[in-house]
Amino acid sequence: MEDRNLHIVCHDVPYPPDYGGVFDLFYKIRTLHEEGIQILLHCFTSGRDEQPILNRYCKQVHYYPRRTGHKGFSHQLPYIVCSRSNPELLERLLQDEYPILLEGVHCSYLLQDPRFAARKILLRLHNVESVYYKQLAKSTGSWFKKLYYWRESAVLKKYERNIASSWPLLTVTQSDAQMASVCYQSKNIRVIPVFLPFQHIESPQGTGCYCLYHGNLSVDENEKAVIWLLENVFNDLPIPFLVAGKNPGPKIYRAVDRVKTCCLVPDPTDVELQDIISKAQLHVVPSFNCTGIKLKLLNALFNGRHCVVNADAVEGTGLQEICHLAAGAQEFKDRITDLYERPFTFLDLQLRREKLLHQYDNHQTASLLIEQIW
Repeated sequence: MEDRNLHIVCHDVPYPPDYGGVFDLFYKIRTLHEEGIQILLHCFTSGRDEQPILNRYCKQVHYYPRRTGHKGFSHQLPYIVCSRSNPELLERLLQDEYPILLEGVHCSYLLQDPRFAARKILLRLHNVESVYYKQLAKSTGSWFKKLYYWRESAVLKKYERNIASSWPLLTVTQSDAQMASVCYQSKNIRVIPVFLPFQHIESPQGTGCYCLYHGNLSVDENEKAVIWLLENVFNDLPIPFLVAGKNPGPKIYRAVDRVKTCCLVPDPTDVELQDIISKAQLHVVPSFNCTGIKLKLLNALFNGRHCVVNADAVEGTGLQEICHLAAGAQEFKDRITDLYERPFTFLDLQLRREKLLHQYDNHQTASLLIEQIW
């Protein structure tokens, strides 16, 4: 069979897979390589080093500096797009006729270039970005960030509608597909699940020792979720609560100090985090953002016990059947109290296997993606 070559343009260097935005990228690259796809990888760099391990899975790897600060701003283009515009990338892509997979609206600058009008290009949406940035504006307490997020959301809304209606779109959830069909006025949308590092359910049976929230704690939405839990849910629950994750800020430290039953684990290693997840009795995952997929929730479902979530955390994912839903602080308290001493059983494990392994099989997902490209 003739070699199948594919350009993949990433908004960031996809290794190490240490935050939600690059999980899907790295495991997609690795799985496509296993399926025999010859990958020509293009990544933008901003604070992450070049990674030789990517050469193991890619035919070529190219790095491009992101234009940060005032150099990346434009009156017409979203900052996440303009800061990733690069003439060298465009010229390199024009040297052949291989299909192109753009990872995120961030990488979509070339869609405005008439030289690519007849090219096979697919745009992978990690979120509906205009909605995502609007929700970030609501989550942050910083007026500077709030102004930036509102401005970016407004520019993105216009930009997305201009570019997305003409190109095939791939979303990570059904709700994102429905949202994109309205926001982008696009009729060519396909749901392709995220690629994951976990392919087996490792959730331990029995009971654990504490409730847990984990994630990148420097992200405004996650910081807001932690503080909401500390001030409204665990403020008077006599149940131990652990918060674990990268780069917690002073607001989280202060909020944790005010709750006697709470403990903070800053910057755990991957091994430490997986150990923390496996020993938890309950994973508490409220979300104030209904776009995309919550990788921390998938990690908990593959490797942890009971999960208590709100509707936004599972919107359009099909995961609500294997989670416990709560709609406000009192319902979160009630679910946590009910589940804290309830063992995670073999039947719970079987239900997860039925729901997760079919939906999140990397090679099955790769086949769906390959069908869209060739």
